Amino acid sequence: MKIRVVKTASKARAVQVVRYQNNKRIVLQHIGSAHNDADLEELMMIAEEWIKDYSGQLSIFPDESPNQLLHLNHCTFVGVQYRYFYQQIDQIQDRLGFGSLQPLLNDLVSIRIFEPASKLRSLELLEKYFGIKHSRKSYCKIAPQCIELKEKIENLVVDFAKEYYSFNFDLVFYDVTTLYFETFEEDELRKNGFSKDNKSQQPQILIALMVTKEGFPIAYEIFSGNTFEGHTIIPVIKAFIDRNKVKEFTVVADAAMISSENIKQLKQNSINYIVGARMGNLSADLLETMDKQIDRKDGKSIRIKTELGYLICSYSAVRYRKDLYEMNKQIEKAKQVIESPSKTRKTKFTKTGKQQLELNEELIEKTKKLLGIKGYYTNLEATIADNKTIIERYHELYRIEQAFRVSKSDLQTRPIFHFKEEPIKLHILICFMALFISKHIEIKTGISIRKFLDETKKIVDGQVLNQITGKTISIKAEPSEKISRLLEKLFPPH
Repeated sequence: MKIRVVKTASKARAVQVVRYQNNKRIVLQHIGSAHNDADLEELMMIAEEWIKDYSGQLSIFPDESPNQLLHLNHCTFVGVQYRYFYQQIDQIQDRLGFGSLQPLLNDLVSIRIFEPASKLRSLELLEKYFGIKHSRKSYCKIAPQCIELKEKIENLVVDFAKEYYSFNFDLVFYDVTTLYFETFEEDELRKNGFSKDNKSQQPQILIALMVTKEGFPIAYEIFSGNTFEGHTIIPVIKAFIDRNKVKEFTVVADAAMISSENIKQLKQNSINYIVGARMGNLSADLLETMDKQIDRKDGKSIRIKTELGYLICSYSAVRYRKDLYEMNKQIEKAKQVIESPSKTRKTKFTKTGKQQLELNEELIEKTKKLLGIKGYYTNLEATIADNKTIIERYHELYRIEQAFRVSKSDLQTRPIFHFKEEPIKLHILICFMALFISKHIEIKTGISIRKFLDETKKIVDGQVLNQITGKTISIKAEPSEKISRLLEKLFPPH
């Protein structure tokens, strides 16, 4: 095939694509007529593109800059794609070892990070934003297989944490949250229970999550919505330890996880623990011991041996002022209730006397002793972890709360619109995969996943339709200096 330029009767120059067969010229495509040199140059470029598309063969010479095509009269801008973002997420997935997983599963994770939506809508967005096509039939086919991948994926994530975060199982943070459904019907999995989302009238599931000290998620488990959160920690931790053959292990959890039975099982399984203490539940004798021993100076702490392990109590002047303000406010409210019992209900510092409500002086005195005091239980000896270390480790529990916030807000894990157990489990698996990719990005780059998205969305592929050839051409933007610096942190050279 060749490009032929001939003069027309109007003294214009016509551009044609021709080929010769049996000494005869065959016009394959009339590209257009040019009345000046600029038009002729444009038509020549279009003819070259038409030949490439028609023959399916690429030139052995480097292409000219594709951005020139944006200025052609015969091209139409049809939209943008975000292939750059997709390529970065794909690279992270490769490093995680996800190459052996279903491509559709990885793609659903990518679009969950980019723009959370229903699974069917996600298939449409994959094609719209990334140019990736998957059918609804493919999704229905792989869904049951993907659910079985939970343990394999968790193992890959743990291996990744070992390599990139020097994770050695010495310290793991544990917490639970609830995810509600847009329905009012219960079943075996979706149950009404105590809702952390303030959706007590709607059924929910309970999600247990484990993260490293950096906040990188490494395992999760699903429970029915009416499960008491304190009953989840032992089976989840034991399963994780058995699967990874862990010898030394310390779990950090909040006060809701502590009970005498849980402590007993943790000790039986040689699991070290740091958990919050409910100071209001202390026995009178233990409270009296603490009150006598504690030095009420900012930052001071004590360690008392109890049946639940060592009780570590620390004093904070800031916490004291906050606690005092809250106590005085509640006492004033209690006095108002006593003065007008018919108008207001019973409050914290009131109790029923012989004939009417009265101030609960005993509770007020107990509360005064606890002003500014925070408590923690642990079985770690002071020679292994002193009071300061225990307190610092417990305060890092906020990292798992950050992970839940990313999951619920940026990844929109809730509400859940699925109604069968299989799609629910697949939804949680996809969100978990999206969460640890998001947290890895946040930890390595030092910015939120939302800001990372904002930067990568600036790098777009412009889609231009060549009206002559009918071919869509991608015009790629160059990465900005800022995103290049972020990617250097995310993918440091070896």
